[in-house]
Amino acid sequence: MALIDKILGRKKTLSDLPATELRKQEIIVGKQRDRLFKKIETIAGQKQKIFTLGASQKSPELRKALAQDFELKTQEQLQSARELNVRSKELLTLNRLRSIKETKESGRALGRLNLTDKDVVKISGWIEDHAVTDDAYQQRLDMLLSLGQEADLDAGASDSLSTAGQELMNAWEQLDAGKVKEADAFDRAESAVRKRAEAQK
Repeated sequence: MALIDKILGRKKTLSDLPATELRKQEIIVGKQRDRLFKKIETIAGQKQKIFTLGASQKSPELRKALAQDFELKTQEQLQSARELNVRSKELLTLNRLRSIKETKESGRALGRLNLTDKDVVKISGWIEDHAVTDDAYQQRLDMLLSLGQEADLDAGASDSLSTAGQELMNAWEQLDAGKVKEADAFDRAESAVRKRAEAQK
């Protein structure tokens, strides 16, 4: 993957990188991912406007033009979604590597950092393969790095969902189903996140 090549260069190995460099790259990739979130959200809004405009028109010619615009926006949205998938995997990779590095520096053993060229090729392939979902990638990466569920808890931070994150997902699902009001769902999710933060102090 371009990210790993960029970080490592020709003369570095993953074992040589300090946690601070990995964290710096995490921030950069995180910002790129945030921009993609906004782009996808913007495109979704534009598609909604095109759809609404088409519904209000009676001219077949105008509707045809709007339908073409809608298709183009959909293609752009799908391309951005594929990019977002790659950035999410890159972010998870950096997070995992930094966690291992930090635990090694603190004298604890967590996973393995001495990745071979073959390992890096595998990681690159999984990241670029859009058929490999985030969940599947996380499982493969954790196996490669010899990380288990205990590693996530020990590291204290990961892109996998915590209990608080799962609570947020549940709140959204209940909101979608109309079982709770938005304010109540937000309060419950906020409470779960705050409890997790307090527990980690």
